[in-house]
Order: sequence, then C-alpha cells, then structure tokens
Amino acid sequence: MNEQNGSESIMTVKTEVSRFHIHDELTAPDESASILKSIQVGGRSVNKLVGVLAGSPAVLRAYTRMRVELQKGSLPQATRHRIALAVAEHRGDTYSVVQYAKSARNAGLGLDEVSRARGFTSADEHENTLLIYLKAALESEGDPPIYLHEEAREVGWDDEQILEALAHVALAEFQSLMAAAAALPKDQATPRVLPAAA
Repeated sequence: MNEQNGSESIMTVKTEVSRFHIHDELTAPDESASILKSIQVGGRSVNKLVGVLAGSPAVLRAYTRMRVELQKGSLPQATRHRIALAVAEHRGDTYSVVQYAKSARNAGLGLDEVSRARGFTSADEHENTLLIYLKAALESEGDPPIYLHEEAREVGWDDEQILEALAHVALAEFQSLMAAAAALPKDQATPRVLPAAA
C-alpha cells in the first residue's frame, strides 16, 4: 500500500507473503518504531514476525519483554532452542521451524539433535526427560501426569528451570499462533539446515 505525502512515498509491505502489514522502523507506529530501532542497534535483524507484531505496540512490547526476560533465565540456550523447535513442529508452523533450526544450528546443535527436537526428543537423557514432560503439558487437556514432573526433577531440572521451560513453551505457542495468523511463508532452507523431524 502506498501513501503519498507530498513528494514522499511511504511503503508498508503487505503482499501475498503476509495477511498483515510487515512493518519496519519507517512504517511502524511510533511506539513500535522505537522498539524496532533498539533491536537493530542491538545487532539483530527484524524478521517478518517482528515486523508483523509491530502493527500493535502493546503486542510487540509484550513479546519482546517476555523474550528478553526469558533469555536472562537459567535454562540453557540449547534447551530453549529444542523447546522452540518442538512447539513449532507440533503446531505445523513451517515459518518458525525454519527460523529456529537456523538459530539452533548457529548455537551448536547438530543436525541429529535439531531433527530429534522437532519431535520432542533428544539423545541427551536430561534434555529428553524435560521434553517429554513439556509435550505432555502441551497436549494435556488437564494436568500433565505428575510422574513426568517428578522424572524431570529426578534427572536434575529444578523448579525454576521447569517453570522457565513452560514459559518457553508458551512463548513458542504465541509465536506460532501469530505466524500462522499472518500466513508467513517459510524462508528458504537447505536440507543441511532443516533436516526432517525424527
């Protein structure tokens, strides 16, 4: 959509790649624009999902605050990547699966672990036990089985980490819901970056 303002033309990206406008710091509402600028100043790029969320300053603030706070938590980075991959795969969110697979590979997860994570599993027993619990929590219509919670504790996950892991599930669910509602397409990925789910 083009809006003429004198000789200036402001372009908001809304094409077949999204049902919502994909904003940047020039087209976003003022409150969102400042957040987008801070993301870029921090050396990160603004992906399509963040560009969509920028359409609502309240949503973008909530999303970025939750992400920032959870990144400061005690959960290992590799665990966070596994959770994000598992939830995105569970929801059939190809856009997020590709994004998470790339970031997991960049963080050092091997192709086999990326593939396993997409199925809520890991070759590492410690990680696998937590993923099994999180899958049950995600799929359960009521409380997840208590024995899975106890098993996660027995292999060394403490309450703080379990709570953070559940919060990461919620964050990944939010991201997948938004990506699906926006109909964001998956980015191109080579088989080396995005192996099939185990």
